[in-house]
Amino acid sequence: MERIDRLIADMTLAEKLGQLTMIAADYAVTGPVVTPLSEDAIRSGRIGNLLNLYGAEPTHRIQKIAVEESRLHIPLLLGFDAIHGHRTIFPIPLAEAGLFDPAAWEATARVAAEECAGDGLHMTFAPMLDVSRDPRWGRIAESPGEDPFVGSVFACAKVRGFQDSSLADAGTVAACAKHYLGYGAVTAGREYSPTDMSEGMLREVYLPPFRAAVEAGVAAIMPSFTDLNGIPMTANAPLLRDVLRGELGFEGVIISDYHAVAELLNHGVAGDLAEAAALALKAGVDIDMMSDAYRLGLPQALQRHLVVMDDIDAAVRRVLSLKERLGLFQDPYRRGRTTTGLTAQSRALARATGARALVLLKNDANALPLATRKIAVIGPLADAASEMRGPWWGAGRGEDCVSVLQGLTDAGFDVRHAPGVAIDEDDLSGVAPALDLCTDADAIILCLGEAAVMSGEAASRAYLGLPGNQQQLADAVFDIAAGKPVIVVLFSGRPLAIPELVSRAHAVLAAWFPGCEAGHAIADVLTGKVSPSGRTAVSWPRAVGQVPIFFGERPGGRPFNPDDHFTSHYSDIENTPLFPFGHGLTYGDFALSNLRVEPGDTLTVKVDVANHGARAAEETVFLFLNQKKPGVTRPLLELKGFGKISLLPSEQGTVTLALPRPTGRAELFVGPKAAFPSLLSLSI
Repeated sequence: MERIDRLIADMTLAEKLGQLTMIAADYAVTGPVVTPLSEDAIRSGRIGNLLNLYGAEPTHRIQKIAVEESRLHIPLLLGFDAIHGHRTIFPIPLAEAGLFDPAAWEATARVAAEECAGDGLHMTFAPMLDVSRDPRWGRIAESPGEDPFVGSVFACAKVRGFQDSSLADAGTVAACAKHYLGYGAVTAGREYSPTDMSEGMLREVYLPPFRAAVEAGVAAIMPSFTDLNGIPMTANAPLLRDVLRGELGFEGVIISDYHAVAELLNHGVAGDLAEAAALALKAGVDIDMMSDAYRLGLPQALQRHLVVMDDIDAAVRRVLSLKERLGLFQDPYRRGRTTTGLTAQSRALARATGARALVLLKNDANALPLATRKIAVIGPLADAASEMRGPWWGAGRGEDCVSVLQGLTDAGFDVRHAPGVAIDEDDLSGVAPALDLCTDADAIILCLGEAAVMSGEAASRAYLGLPGNQQQLADAVFDIAAGKPVIVVLFSGRPLAIPELVSRAHAVLAAWFPGCEAGHAIADVLTGKVSPSGRTAVSWPRAVGQVPIFFGERPGGRPFNPDDHFTSHYSDIENTPLFPFGHGLTYGDFALSNLRVEPGDTLTVKVDVANHGARAAEETVFLFLNQKKPGVTRPLLELKGFGKISLLPSEQGTVTLALPRPTGRAELFVGPKAAFPSLLSLSI
C-alpha cells in the first residue's frame, strides 16, 4: 500500500478525479456518447479508466500514453462487456443458465477472460446477476433466470471463470457483477422504469446472487440505473454503503452504469451536477462512467462542503488497489501482447455449450431426431448467421458465426431453403415460394423468432408473440404439411407467449441465441448426434397477462381449486405456465425413484434415475423444499439444489444432493422440473 499512499499524497485534485472517471472509446456503443476520448486528458491524468476499446495494438498504444507520458505514470483500467463471450460467442446467459452446470458456466467465462486479456482488457462488466421473472424486459436475455439459487451458483462460477486464482495473472480479468439491485423487476417490464418491492423480496430473491458474488471475491460491482422504492441505486447509500459494503463486506470498486450519475438529475434527487456527484460518491460509487459528473461536479461539491477530500481519497484508494491487484503497476502491458481470435478449442466449446443449451420444448411422436435427410428449411432466421450472436456480442463477428442453413448443409442434409417472410416486416410475397419448397421435402424446419436486437438493453416488448408475419407463415406451412413433421426452431432472448405455434408443431426447439456455433449445435441435436439436455431457467407464459409468472409463489389463503370458483385463478386461461421452470425433453426416457435422505447437519438427498429409452441422454434433477414456518408464509417450492446424470439406454444411476438441514417442518421434492405431478416428495 506504500505505492498507493504515495500516489494519493502526490495527486492534484484533477488527477484524483481522473482515477474516478471512465469514458468510452468508439469501438462499441453501449449508451449515449457524451465525453470524447482525449489522449491529452489521459496524458494530463484527467482520465484514468476507459471502456469499449479492445485489441492488442490500440490498448497498448493508449496504455503507453498513460504510463509513459503522464506525470504520475498510473496505468489505465480498460473494461468491456463480455456478457456471453468476447471473440468466441457462447449462448446468451438465459440459455446458458439452462445447462444447470457450474463447470460449464465457469469454462465459458474462462475462455472469455483469456480472449479479453489477449485484447488488452483488464475488466469485464459481467456477470449480469439480475433475477428476472418478466419476459417483457429485454435484459432477461442477459440474466440467469427467475431463481435466486441458480443466480447465486451462476455468480460464483462466472467470478471464478473470469478471475481464476489470481487477478494478477495475465489471462484473467476483473469481474464486475451487475446490476445491483432489483433491476430485473422494473415496472411493467419496461426498461429503465422504477422498481418497488418489499424488504423480504429484496433480500430473498434479488440480493442472494450478489451476496454469492461478493463471497466469491468479485472485484467490482455496478449499481443499476433504476430507483428502488424511490431511491436511485446510484445514490442509494443504505444499499450500497450499509448493505453491500457494511453487511456483505464488499471491499472492491463500485462503478456506475453508463451516464447514471448525471441521470440523478432526471430522477429528481439532485438539483445540479455537483449534487449528483456528491450523492453518488457519498453512497459509495467509486468510478463515474461516462457522465463526467465527478470531474466537473466534485470540485464544486468540495467548495459547497457536500463532500470532503477524505471521501474522494477513499474512492481513489479503492481504484488504485484494484489496479495493483491486477498487476498493472508491475507490468501494465502484461495483457494484450497478442490479440487472439477464435480457436478450434473455443469453437468446440461453443458448439458443445450451444447444443446443451437448446431446450426441446415439445417432441410429439418422436419427430426428433430427424429420420430423413430431405428437408425444407423455412423462415427468416434460417440463414441469419449474425443474429445467432444475440444482443451482446462483444467483439464477436457475424462472419465467424454459423447459420442454421450452413450447419444443416454441413451435416449432410438435402436442403431447400426460402425465408418466406422477414423477421419483422409485413411483406407476404415470399410465402408462396416457401410453401412450394415444402412440397418437395420429407420434413420441414421452421426457423422463427426474434431478431437479436429485440432483446437486451432498451428492448422491452409488450407483445410476446412472433414478430411481423411469422405466425402467418407458420400457419400456412402447417396447413399444407400434409402429415409431414414440422419442427420449429425458435430464436429469442426471452420466453415467448406462443401457445398456438406450440400446439400445431410436431416439435419445438428453443434455441435462444446459441452463439457463434449455432448452426452446428442445432444440427447436432436435430440429427441425434447430441441428445438435448437444456432446461428452462425461466417460466414461459401462455399469455402476457400471466406475467410475472414463476414457480416460487406463495400459496395464498385461497389457492386454486377447480371445484371452488372463489379461489385464485384466471377466468380465461389456466394458471399454469406454457412451460414451467426446469422444463426440457431429451431423447432418453427417464424415471426417478427411491427418494431417500441420510441424516446429518447437512442432509444427503439421493434419488435413483433410470433411462428406459433407446438413446443415451442427460437428465437434470432438481431439489425443492417447502418449509412451514410459524407466522411466515413460504413459497410452495424453493430450489435448494440441482444435479445432472448421463445414462446409456437401460442404465441406472444415483444423483446425490446436499441440503442444509431446514428448521421446523418441511417437505422435500425432487424431480425434473417445477411441476407437482412430476415431483417425488418426502417429509423431513
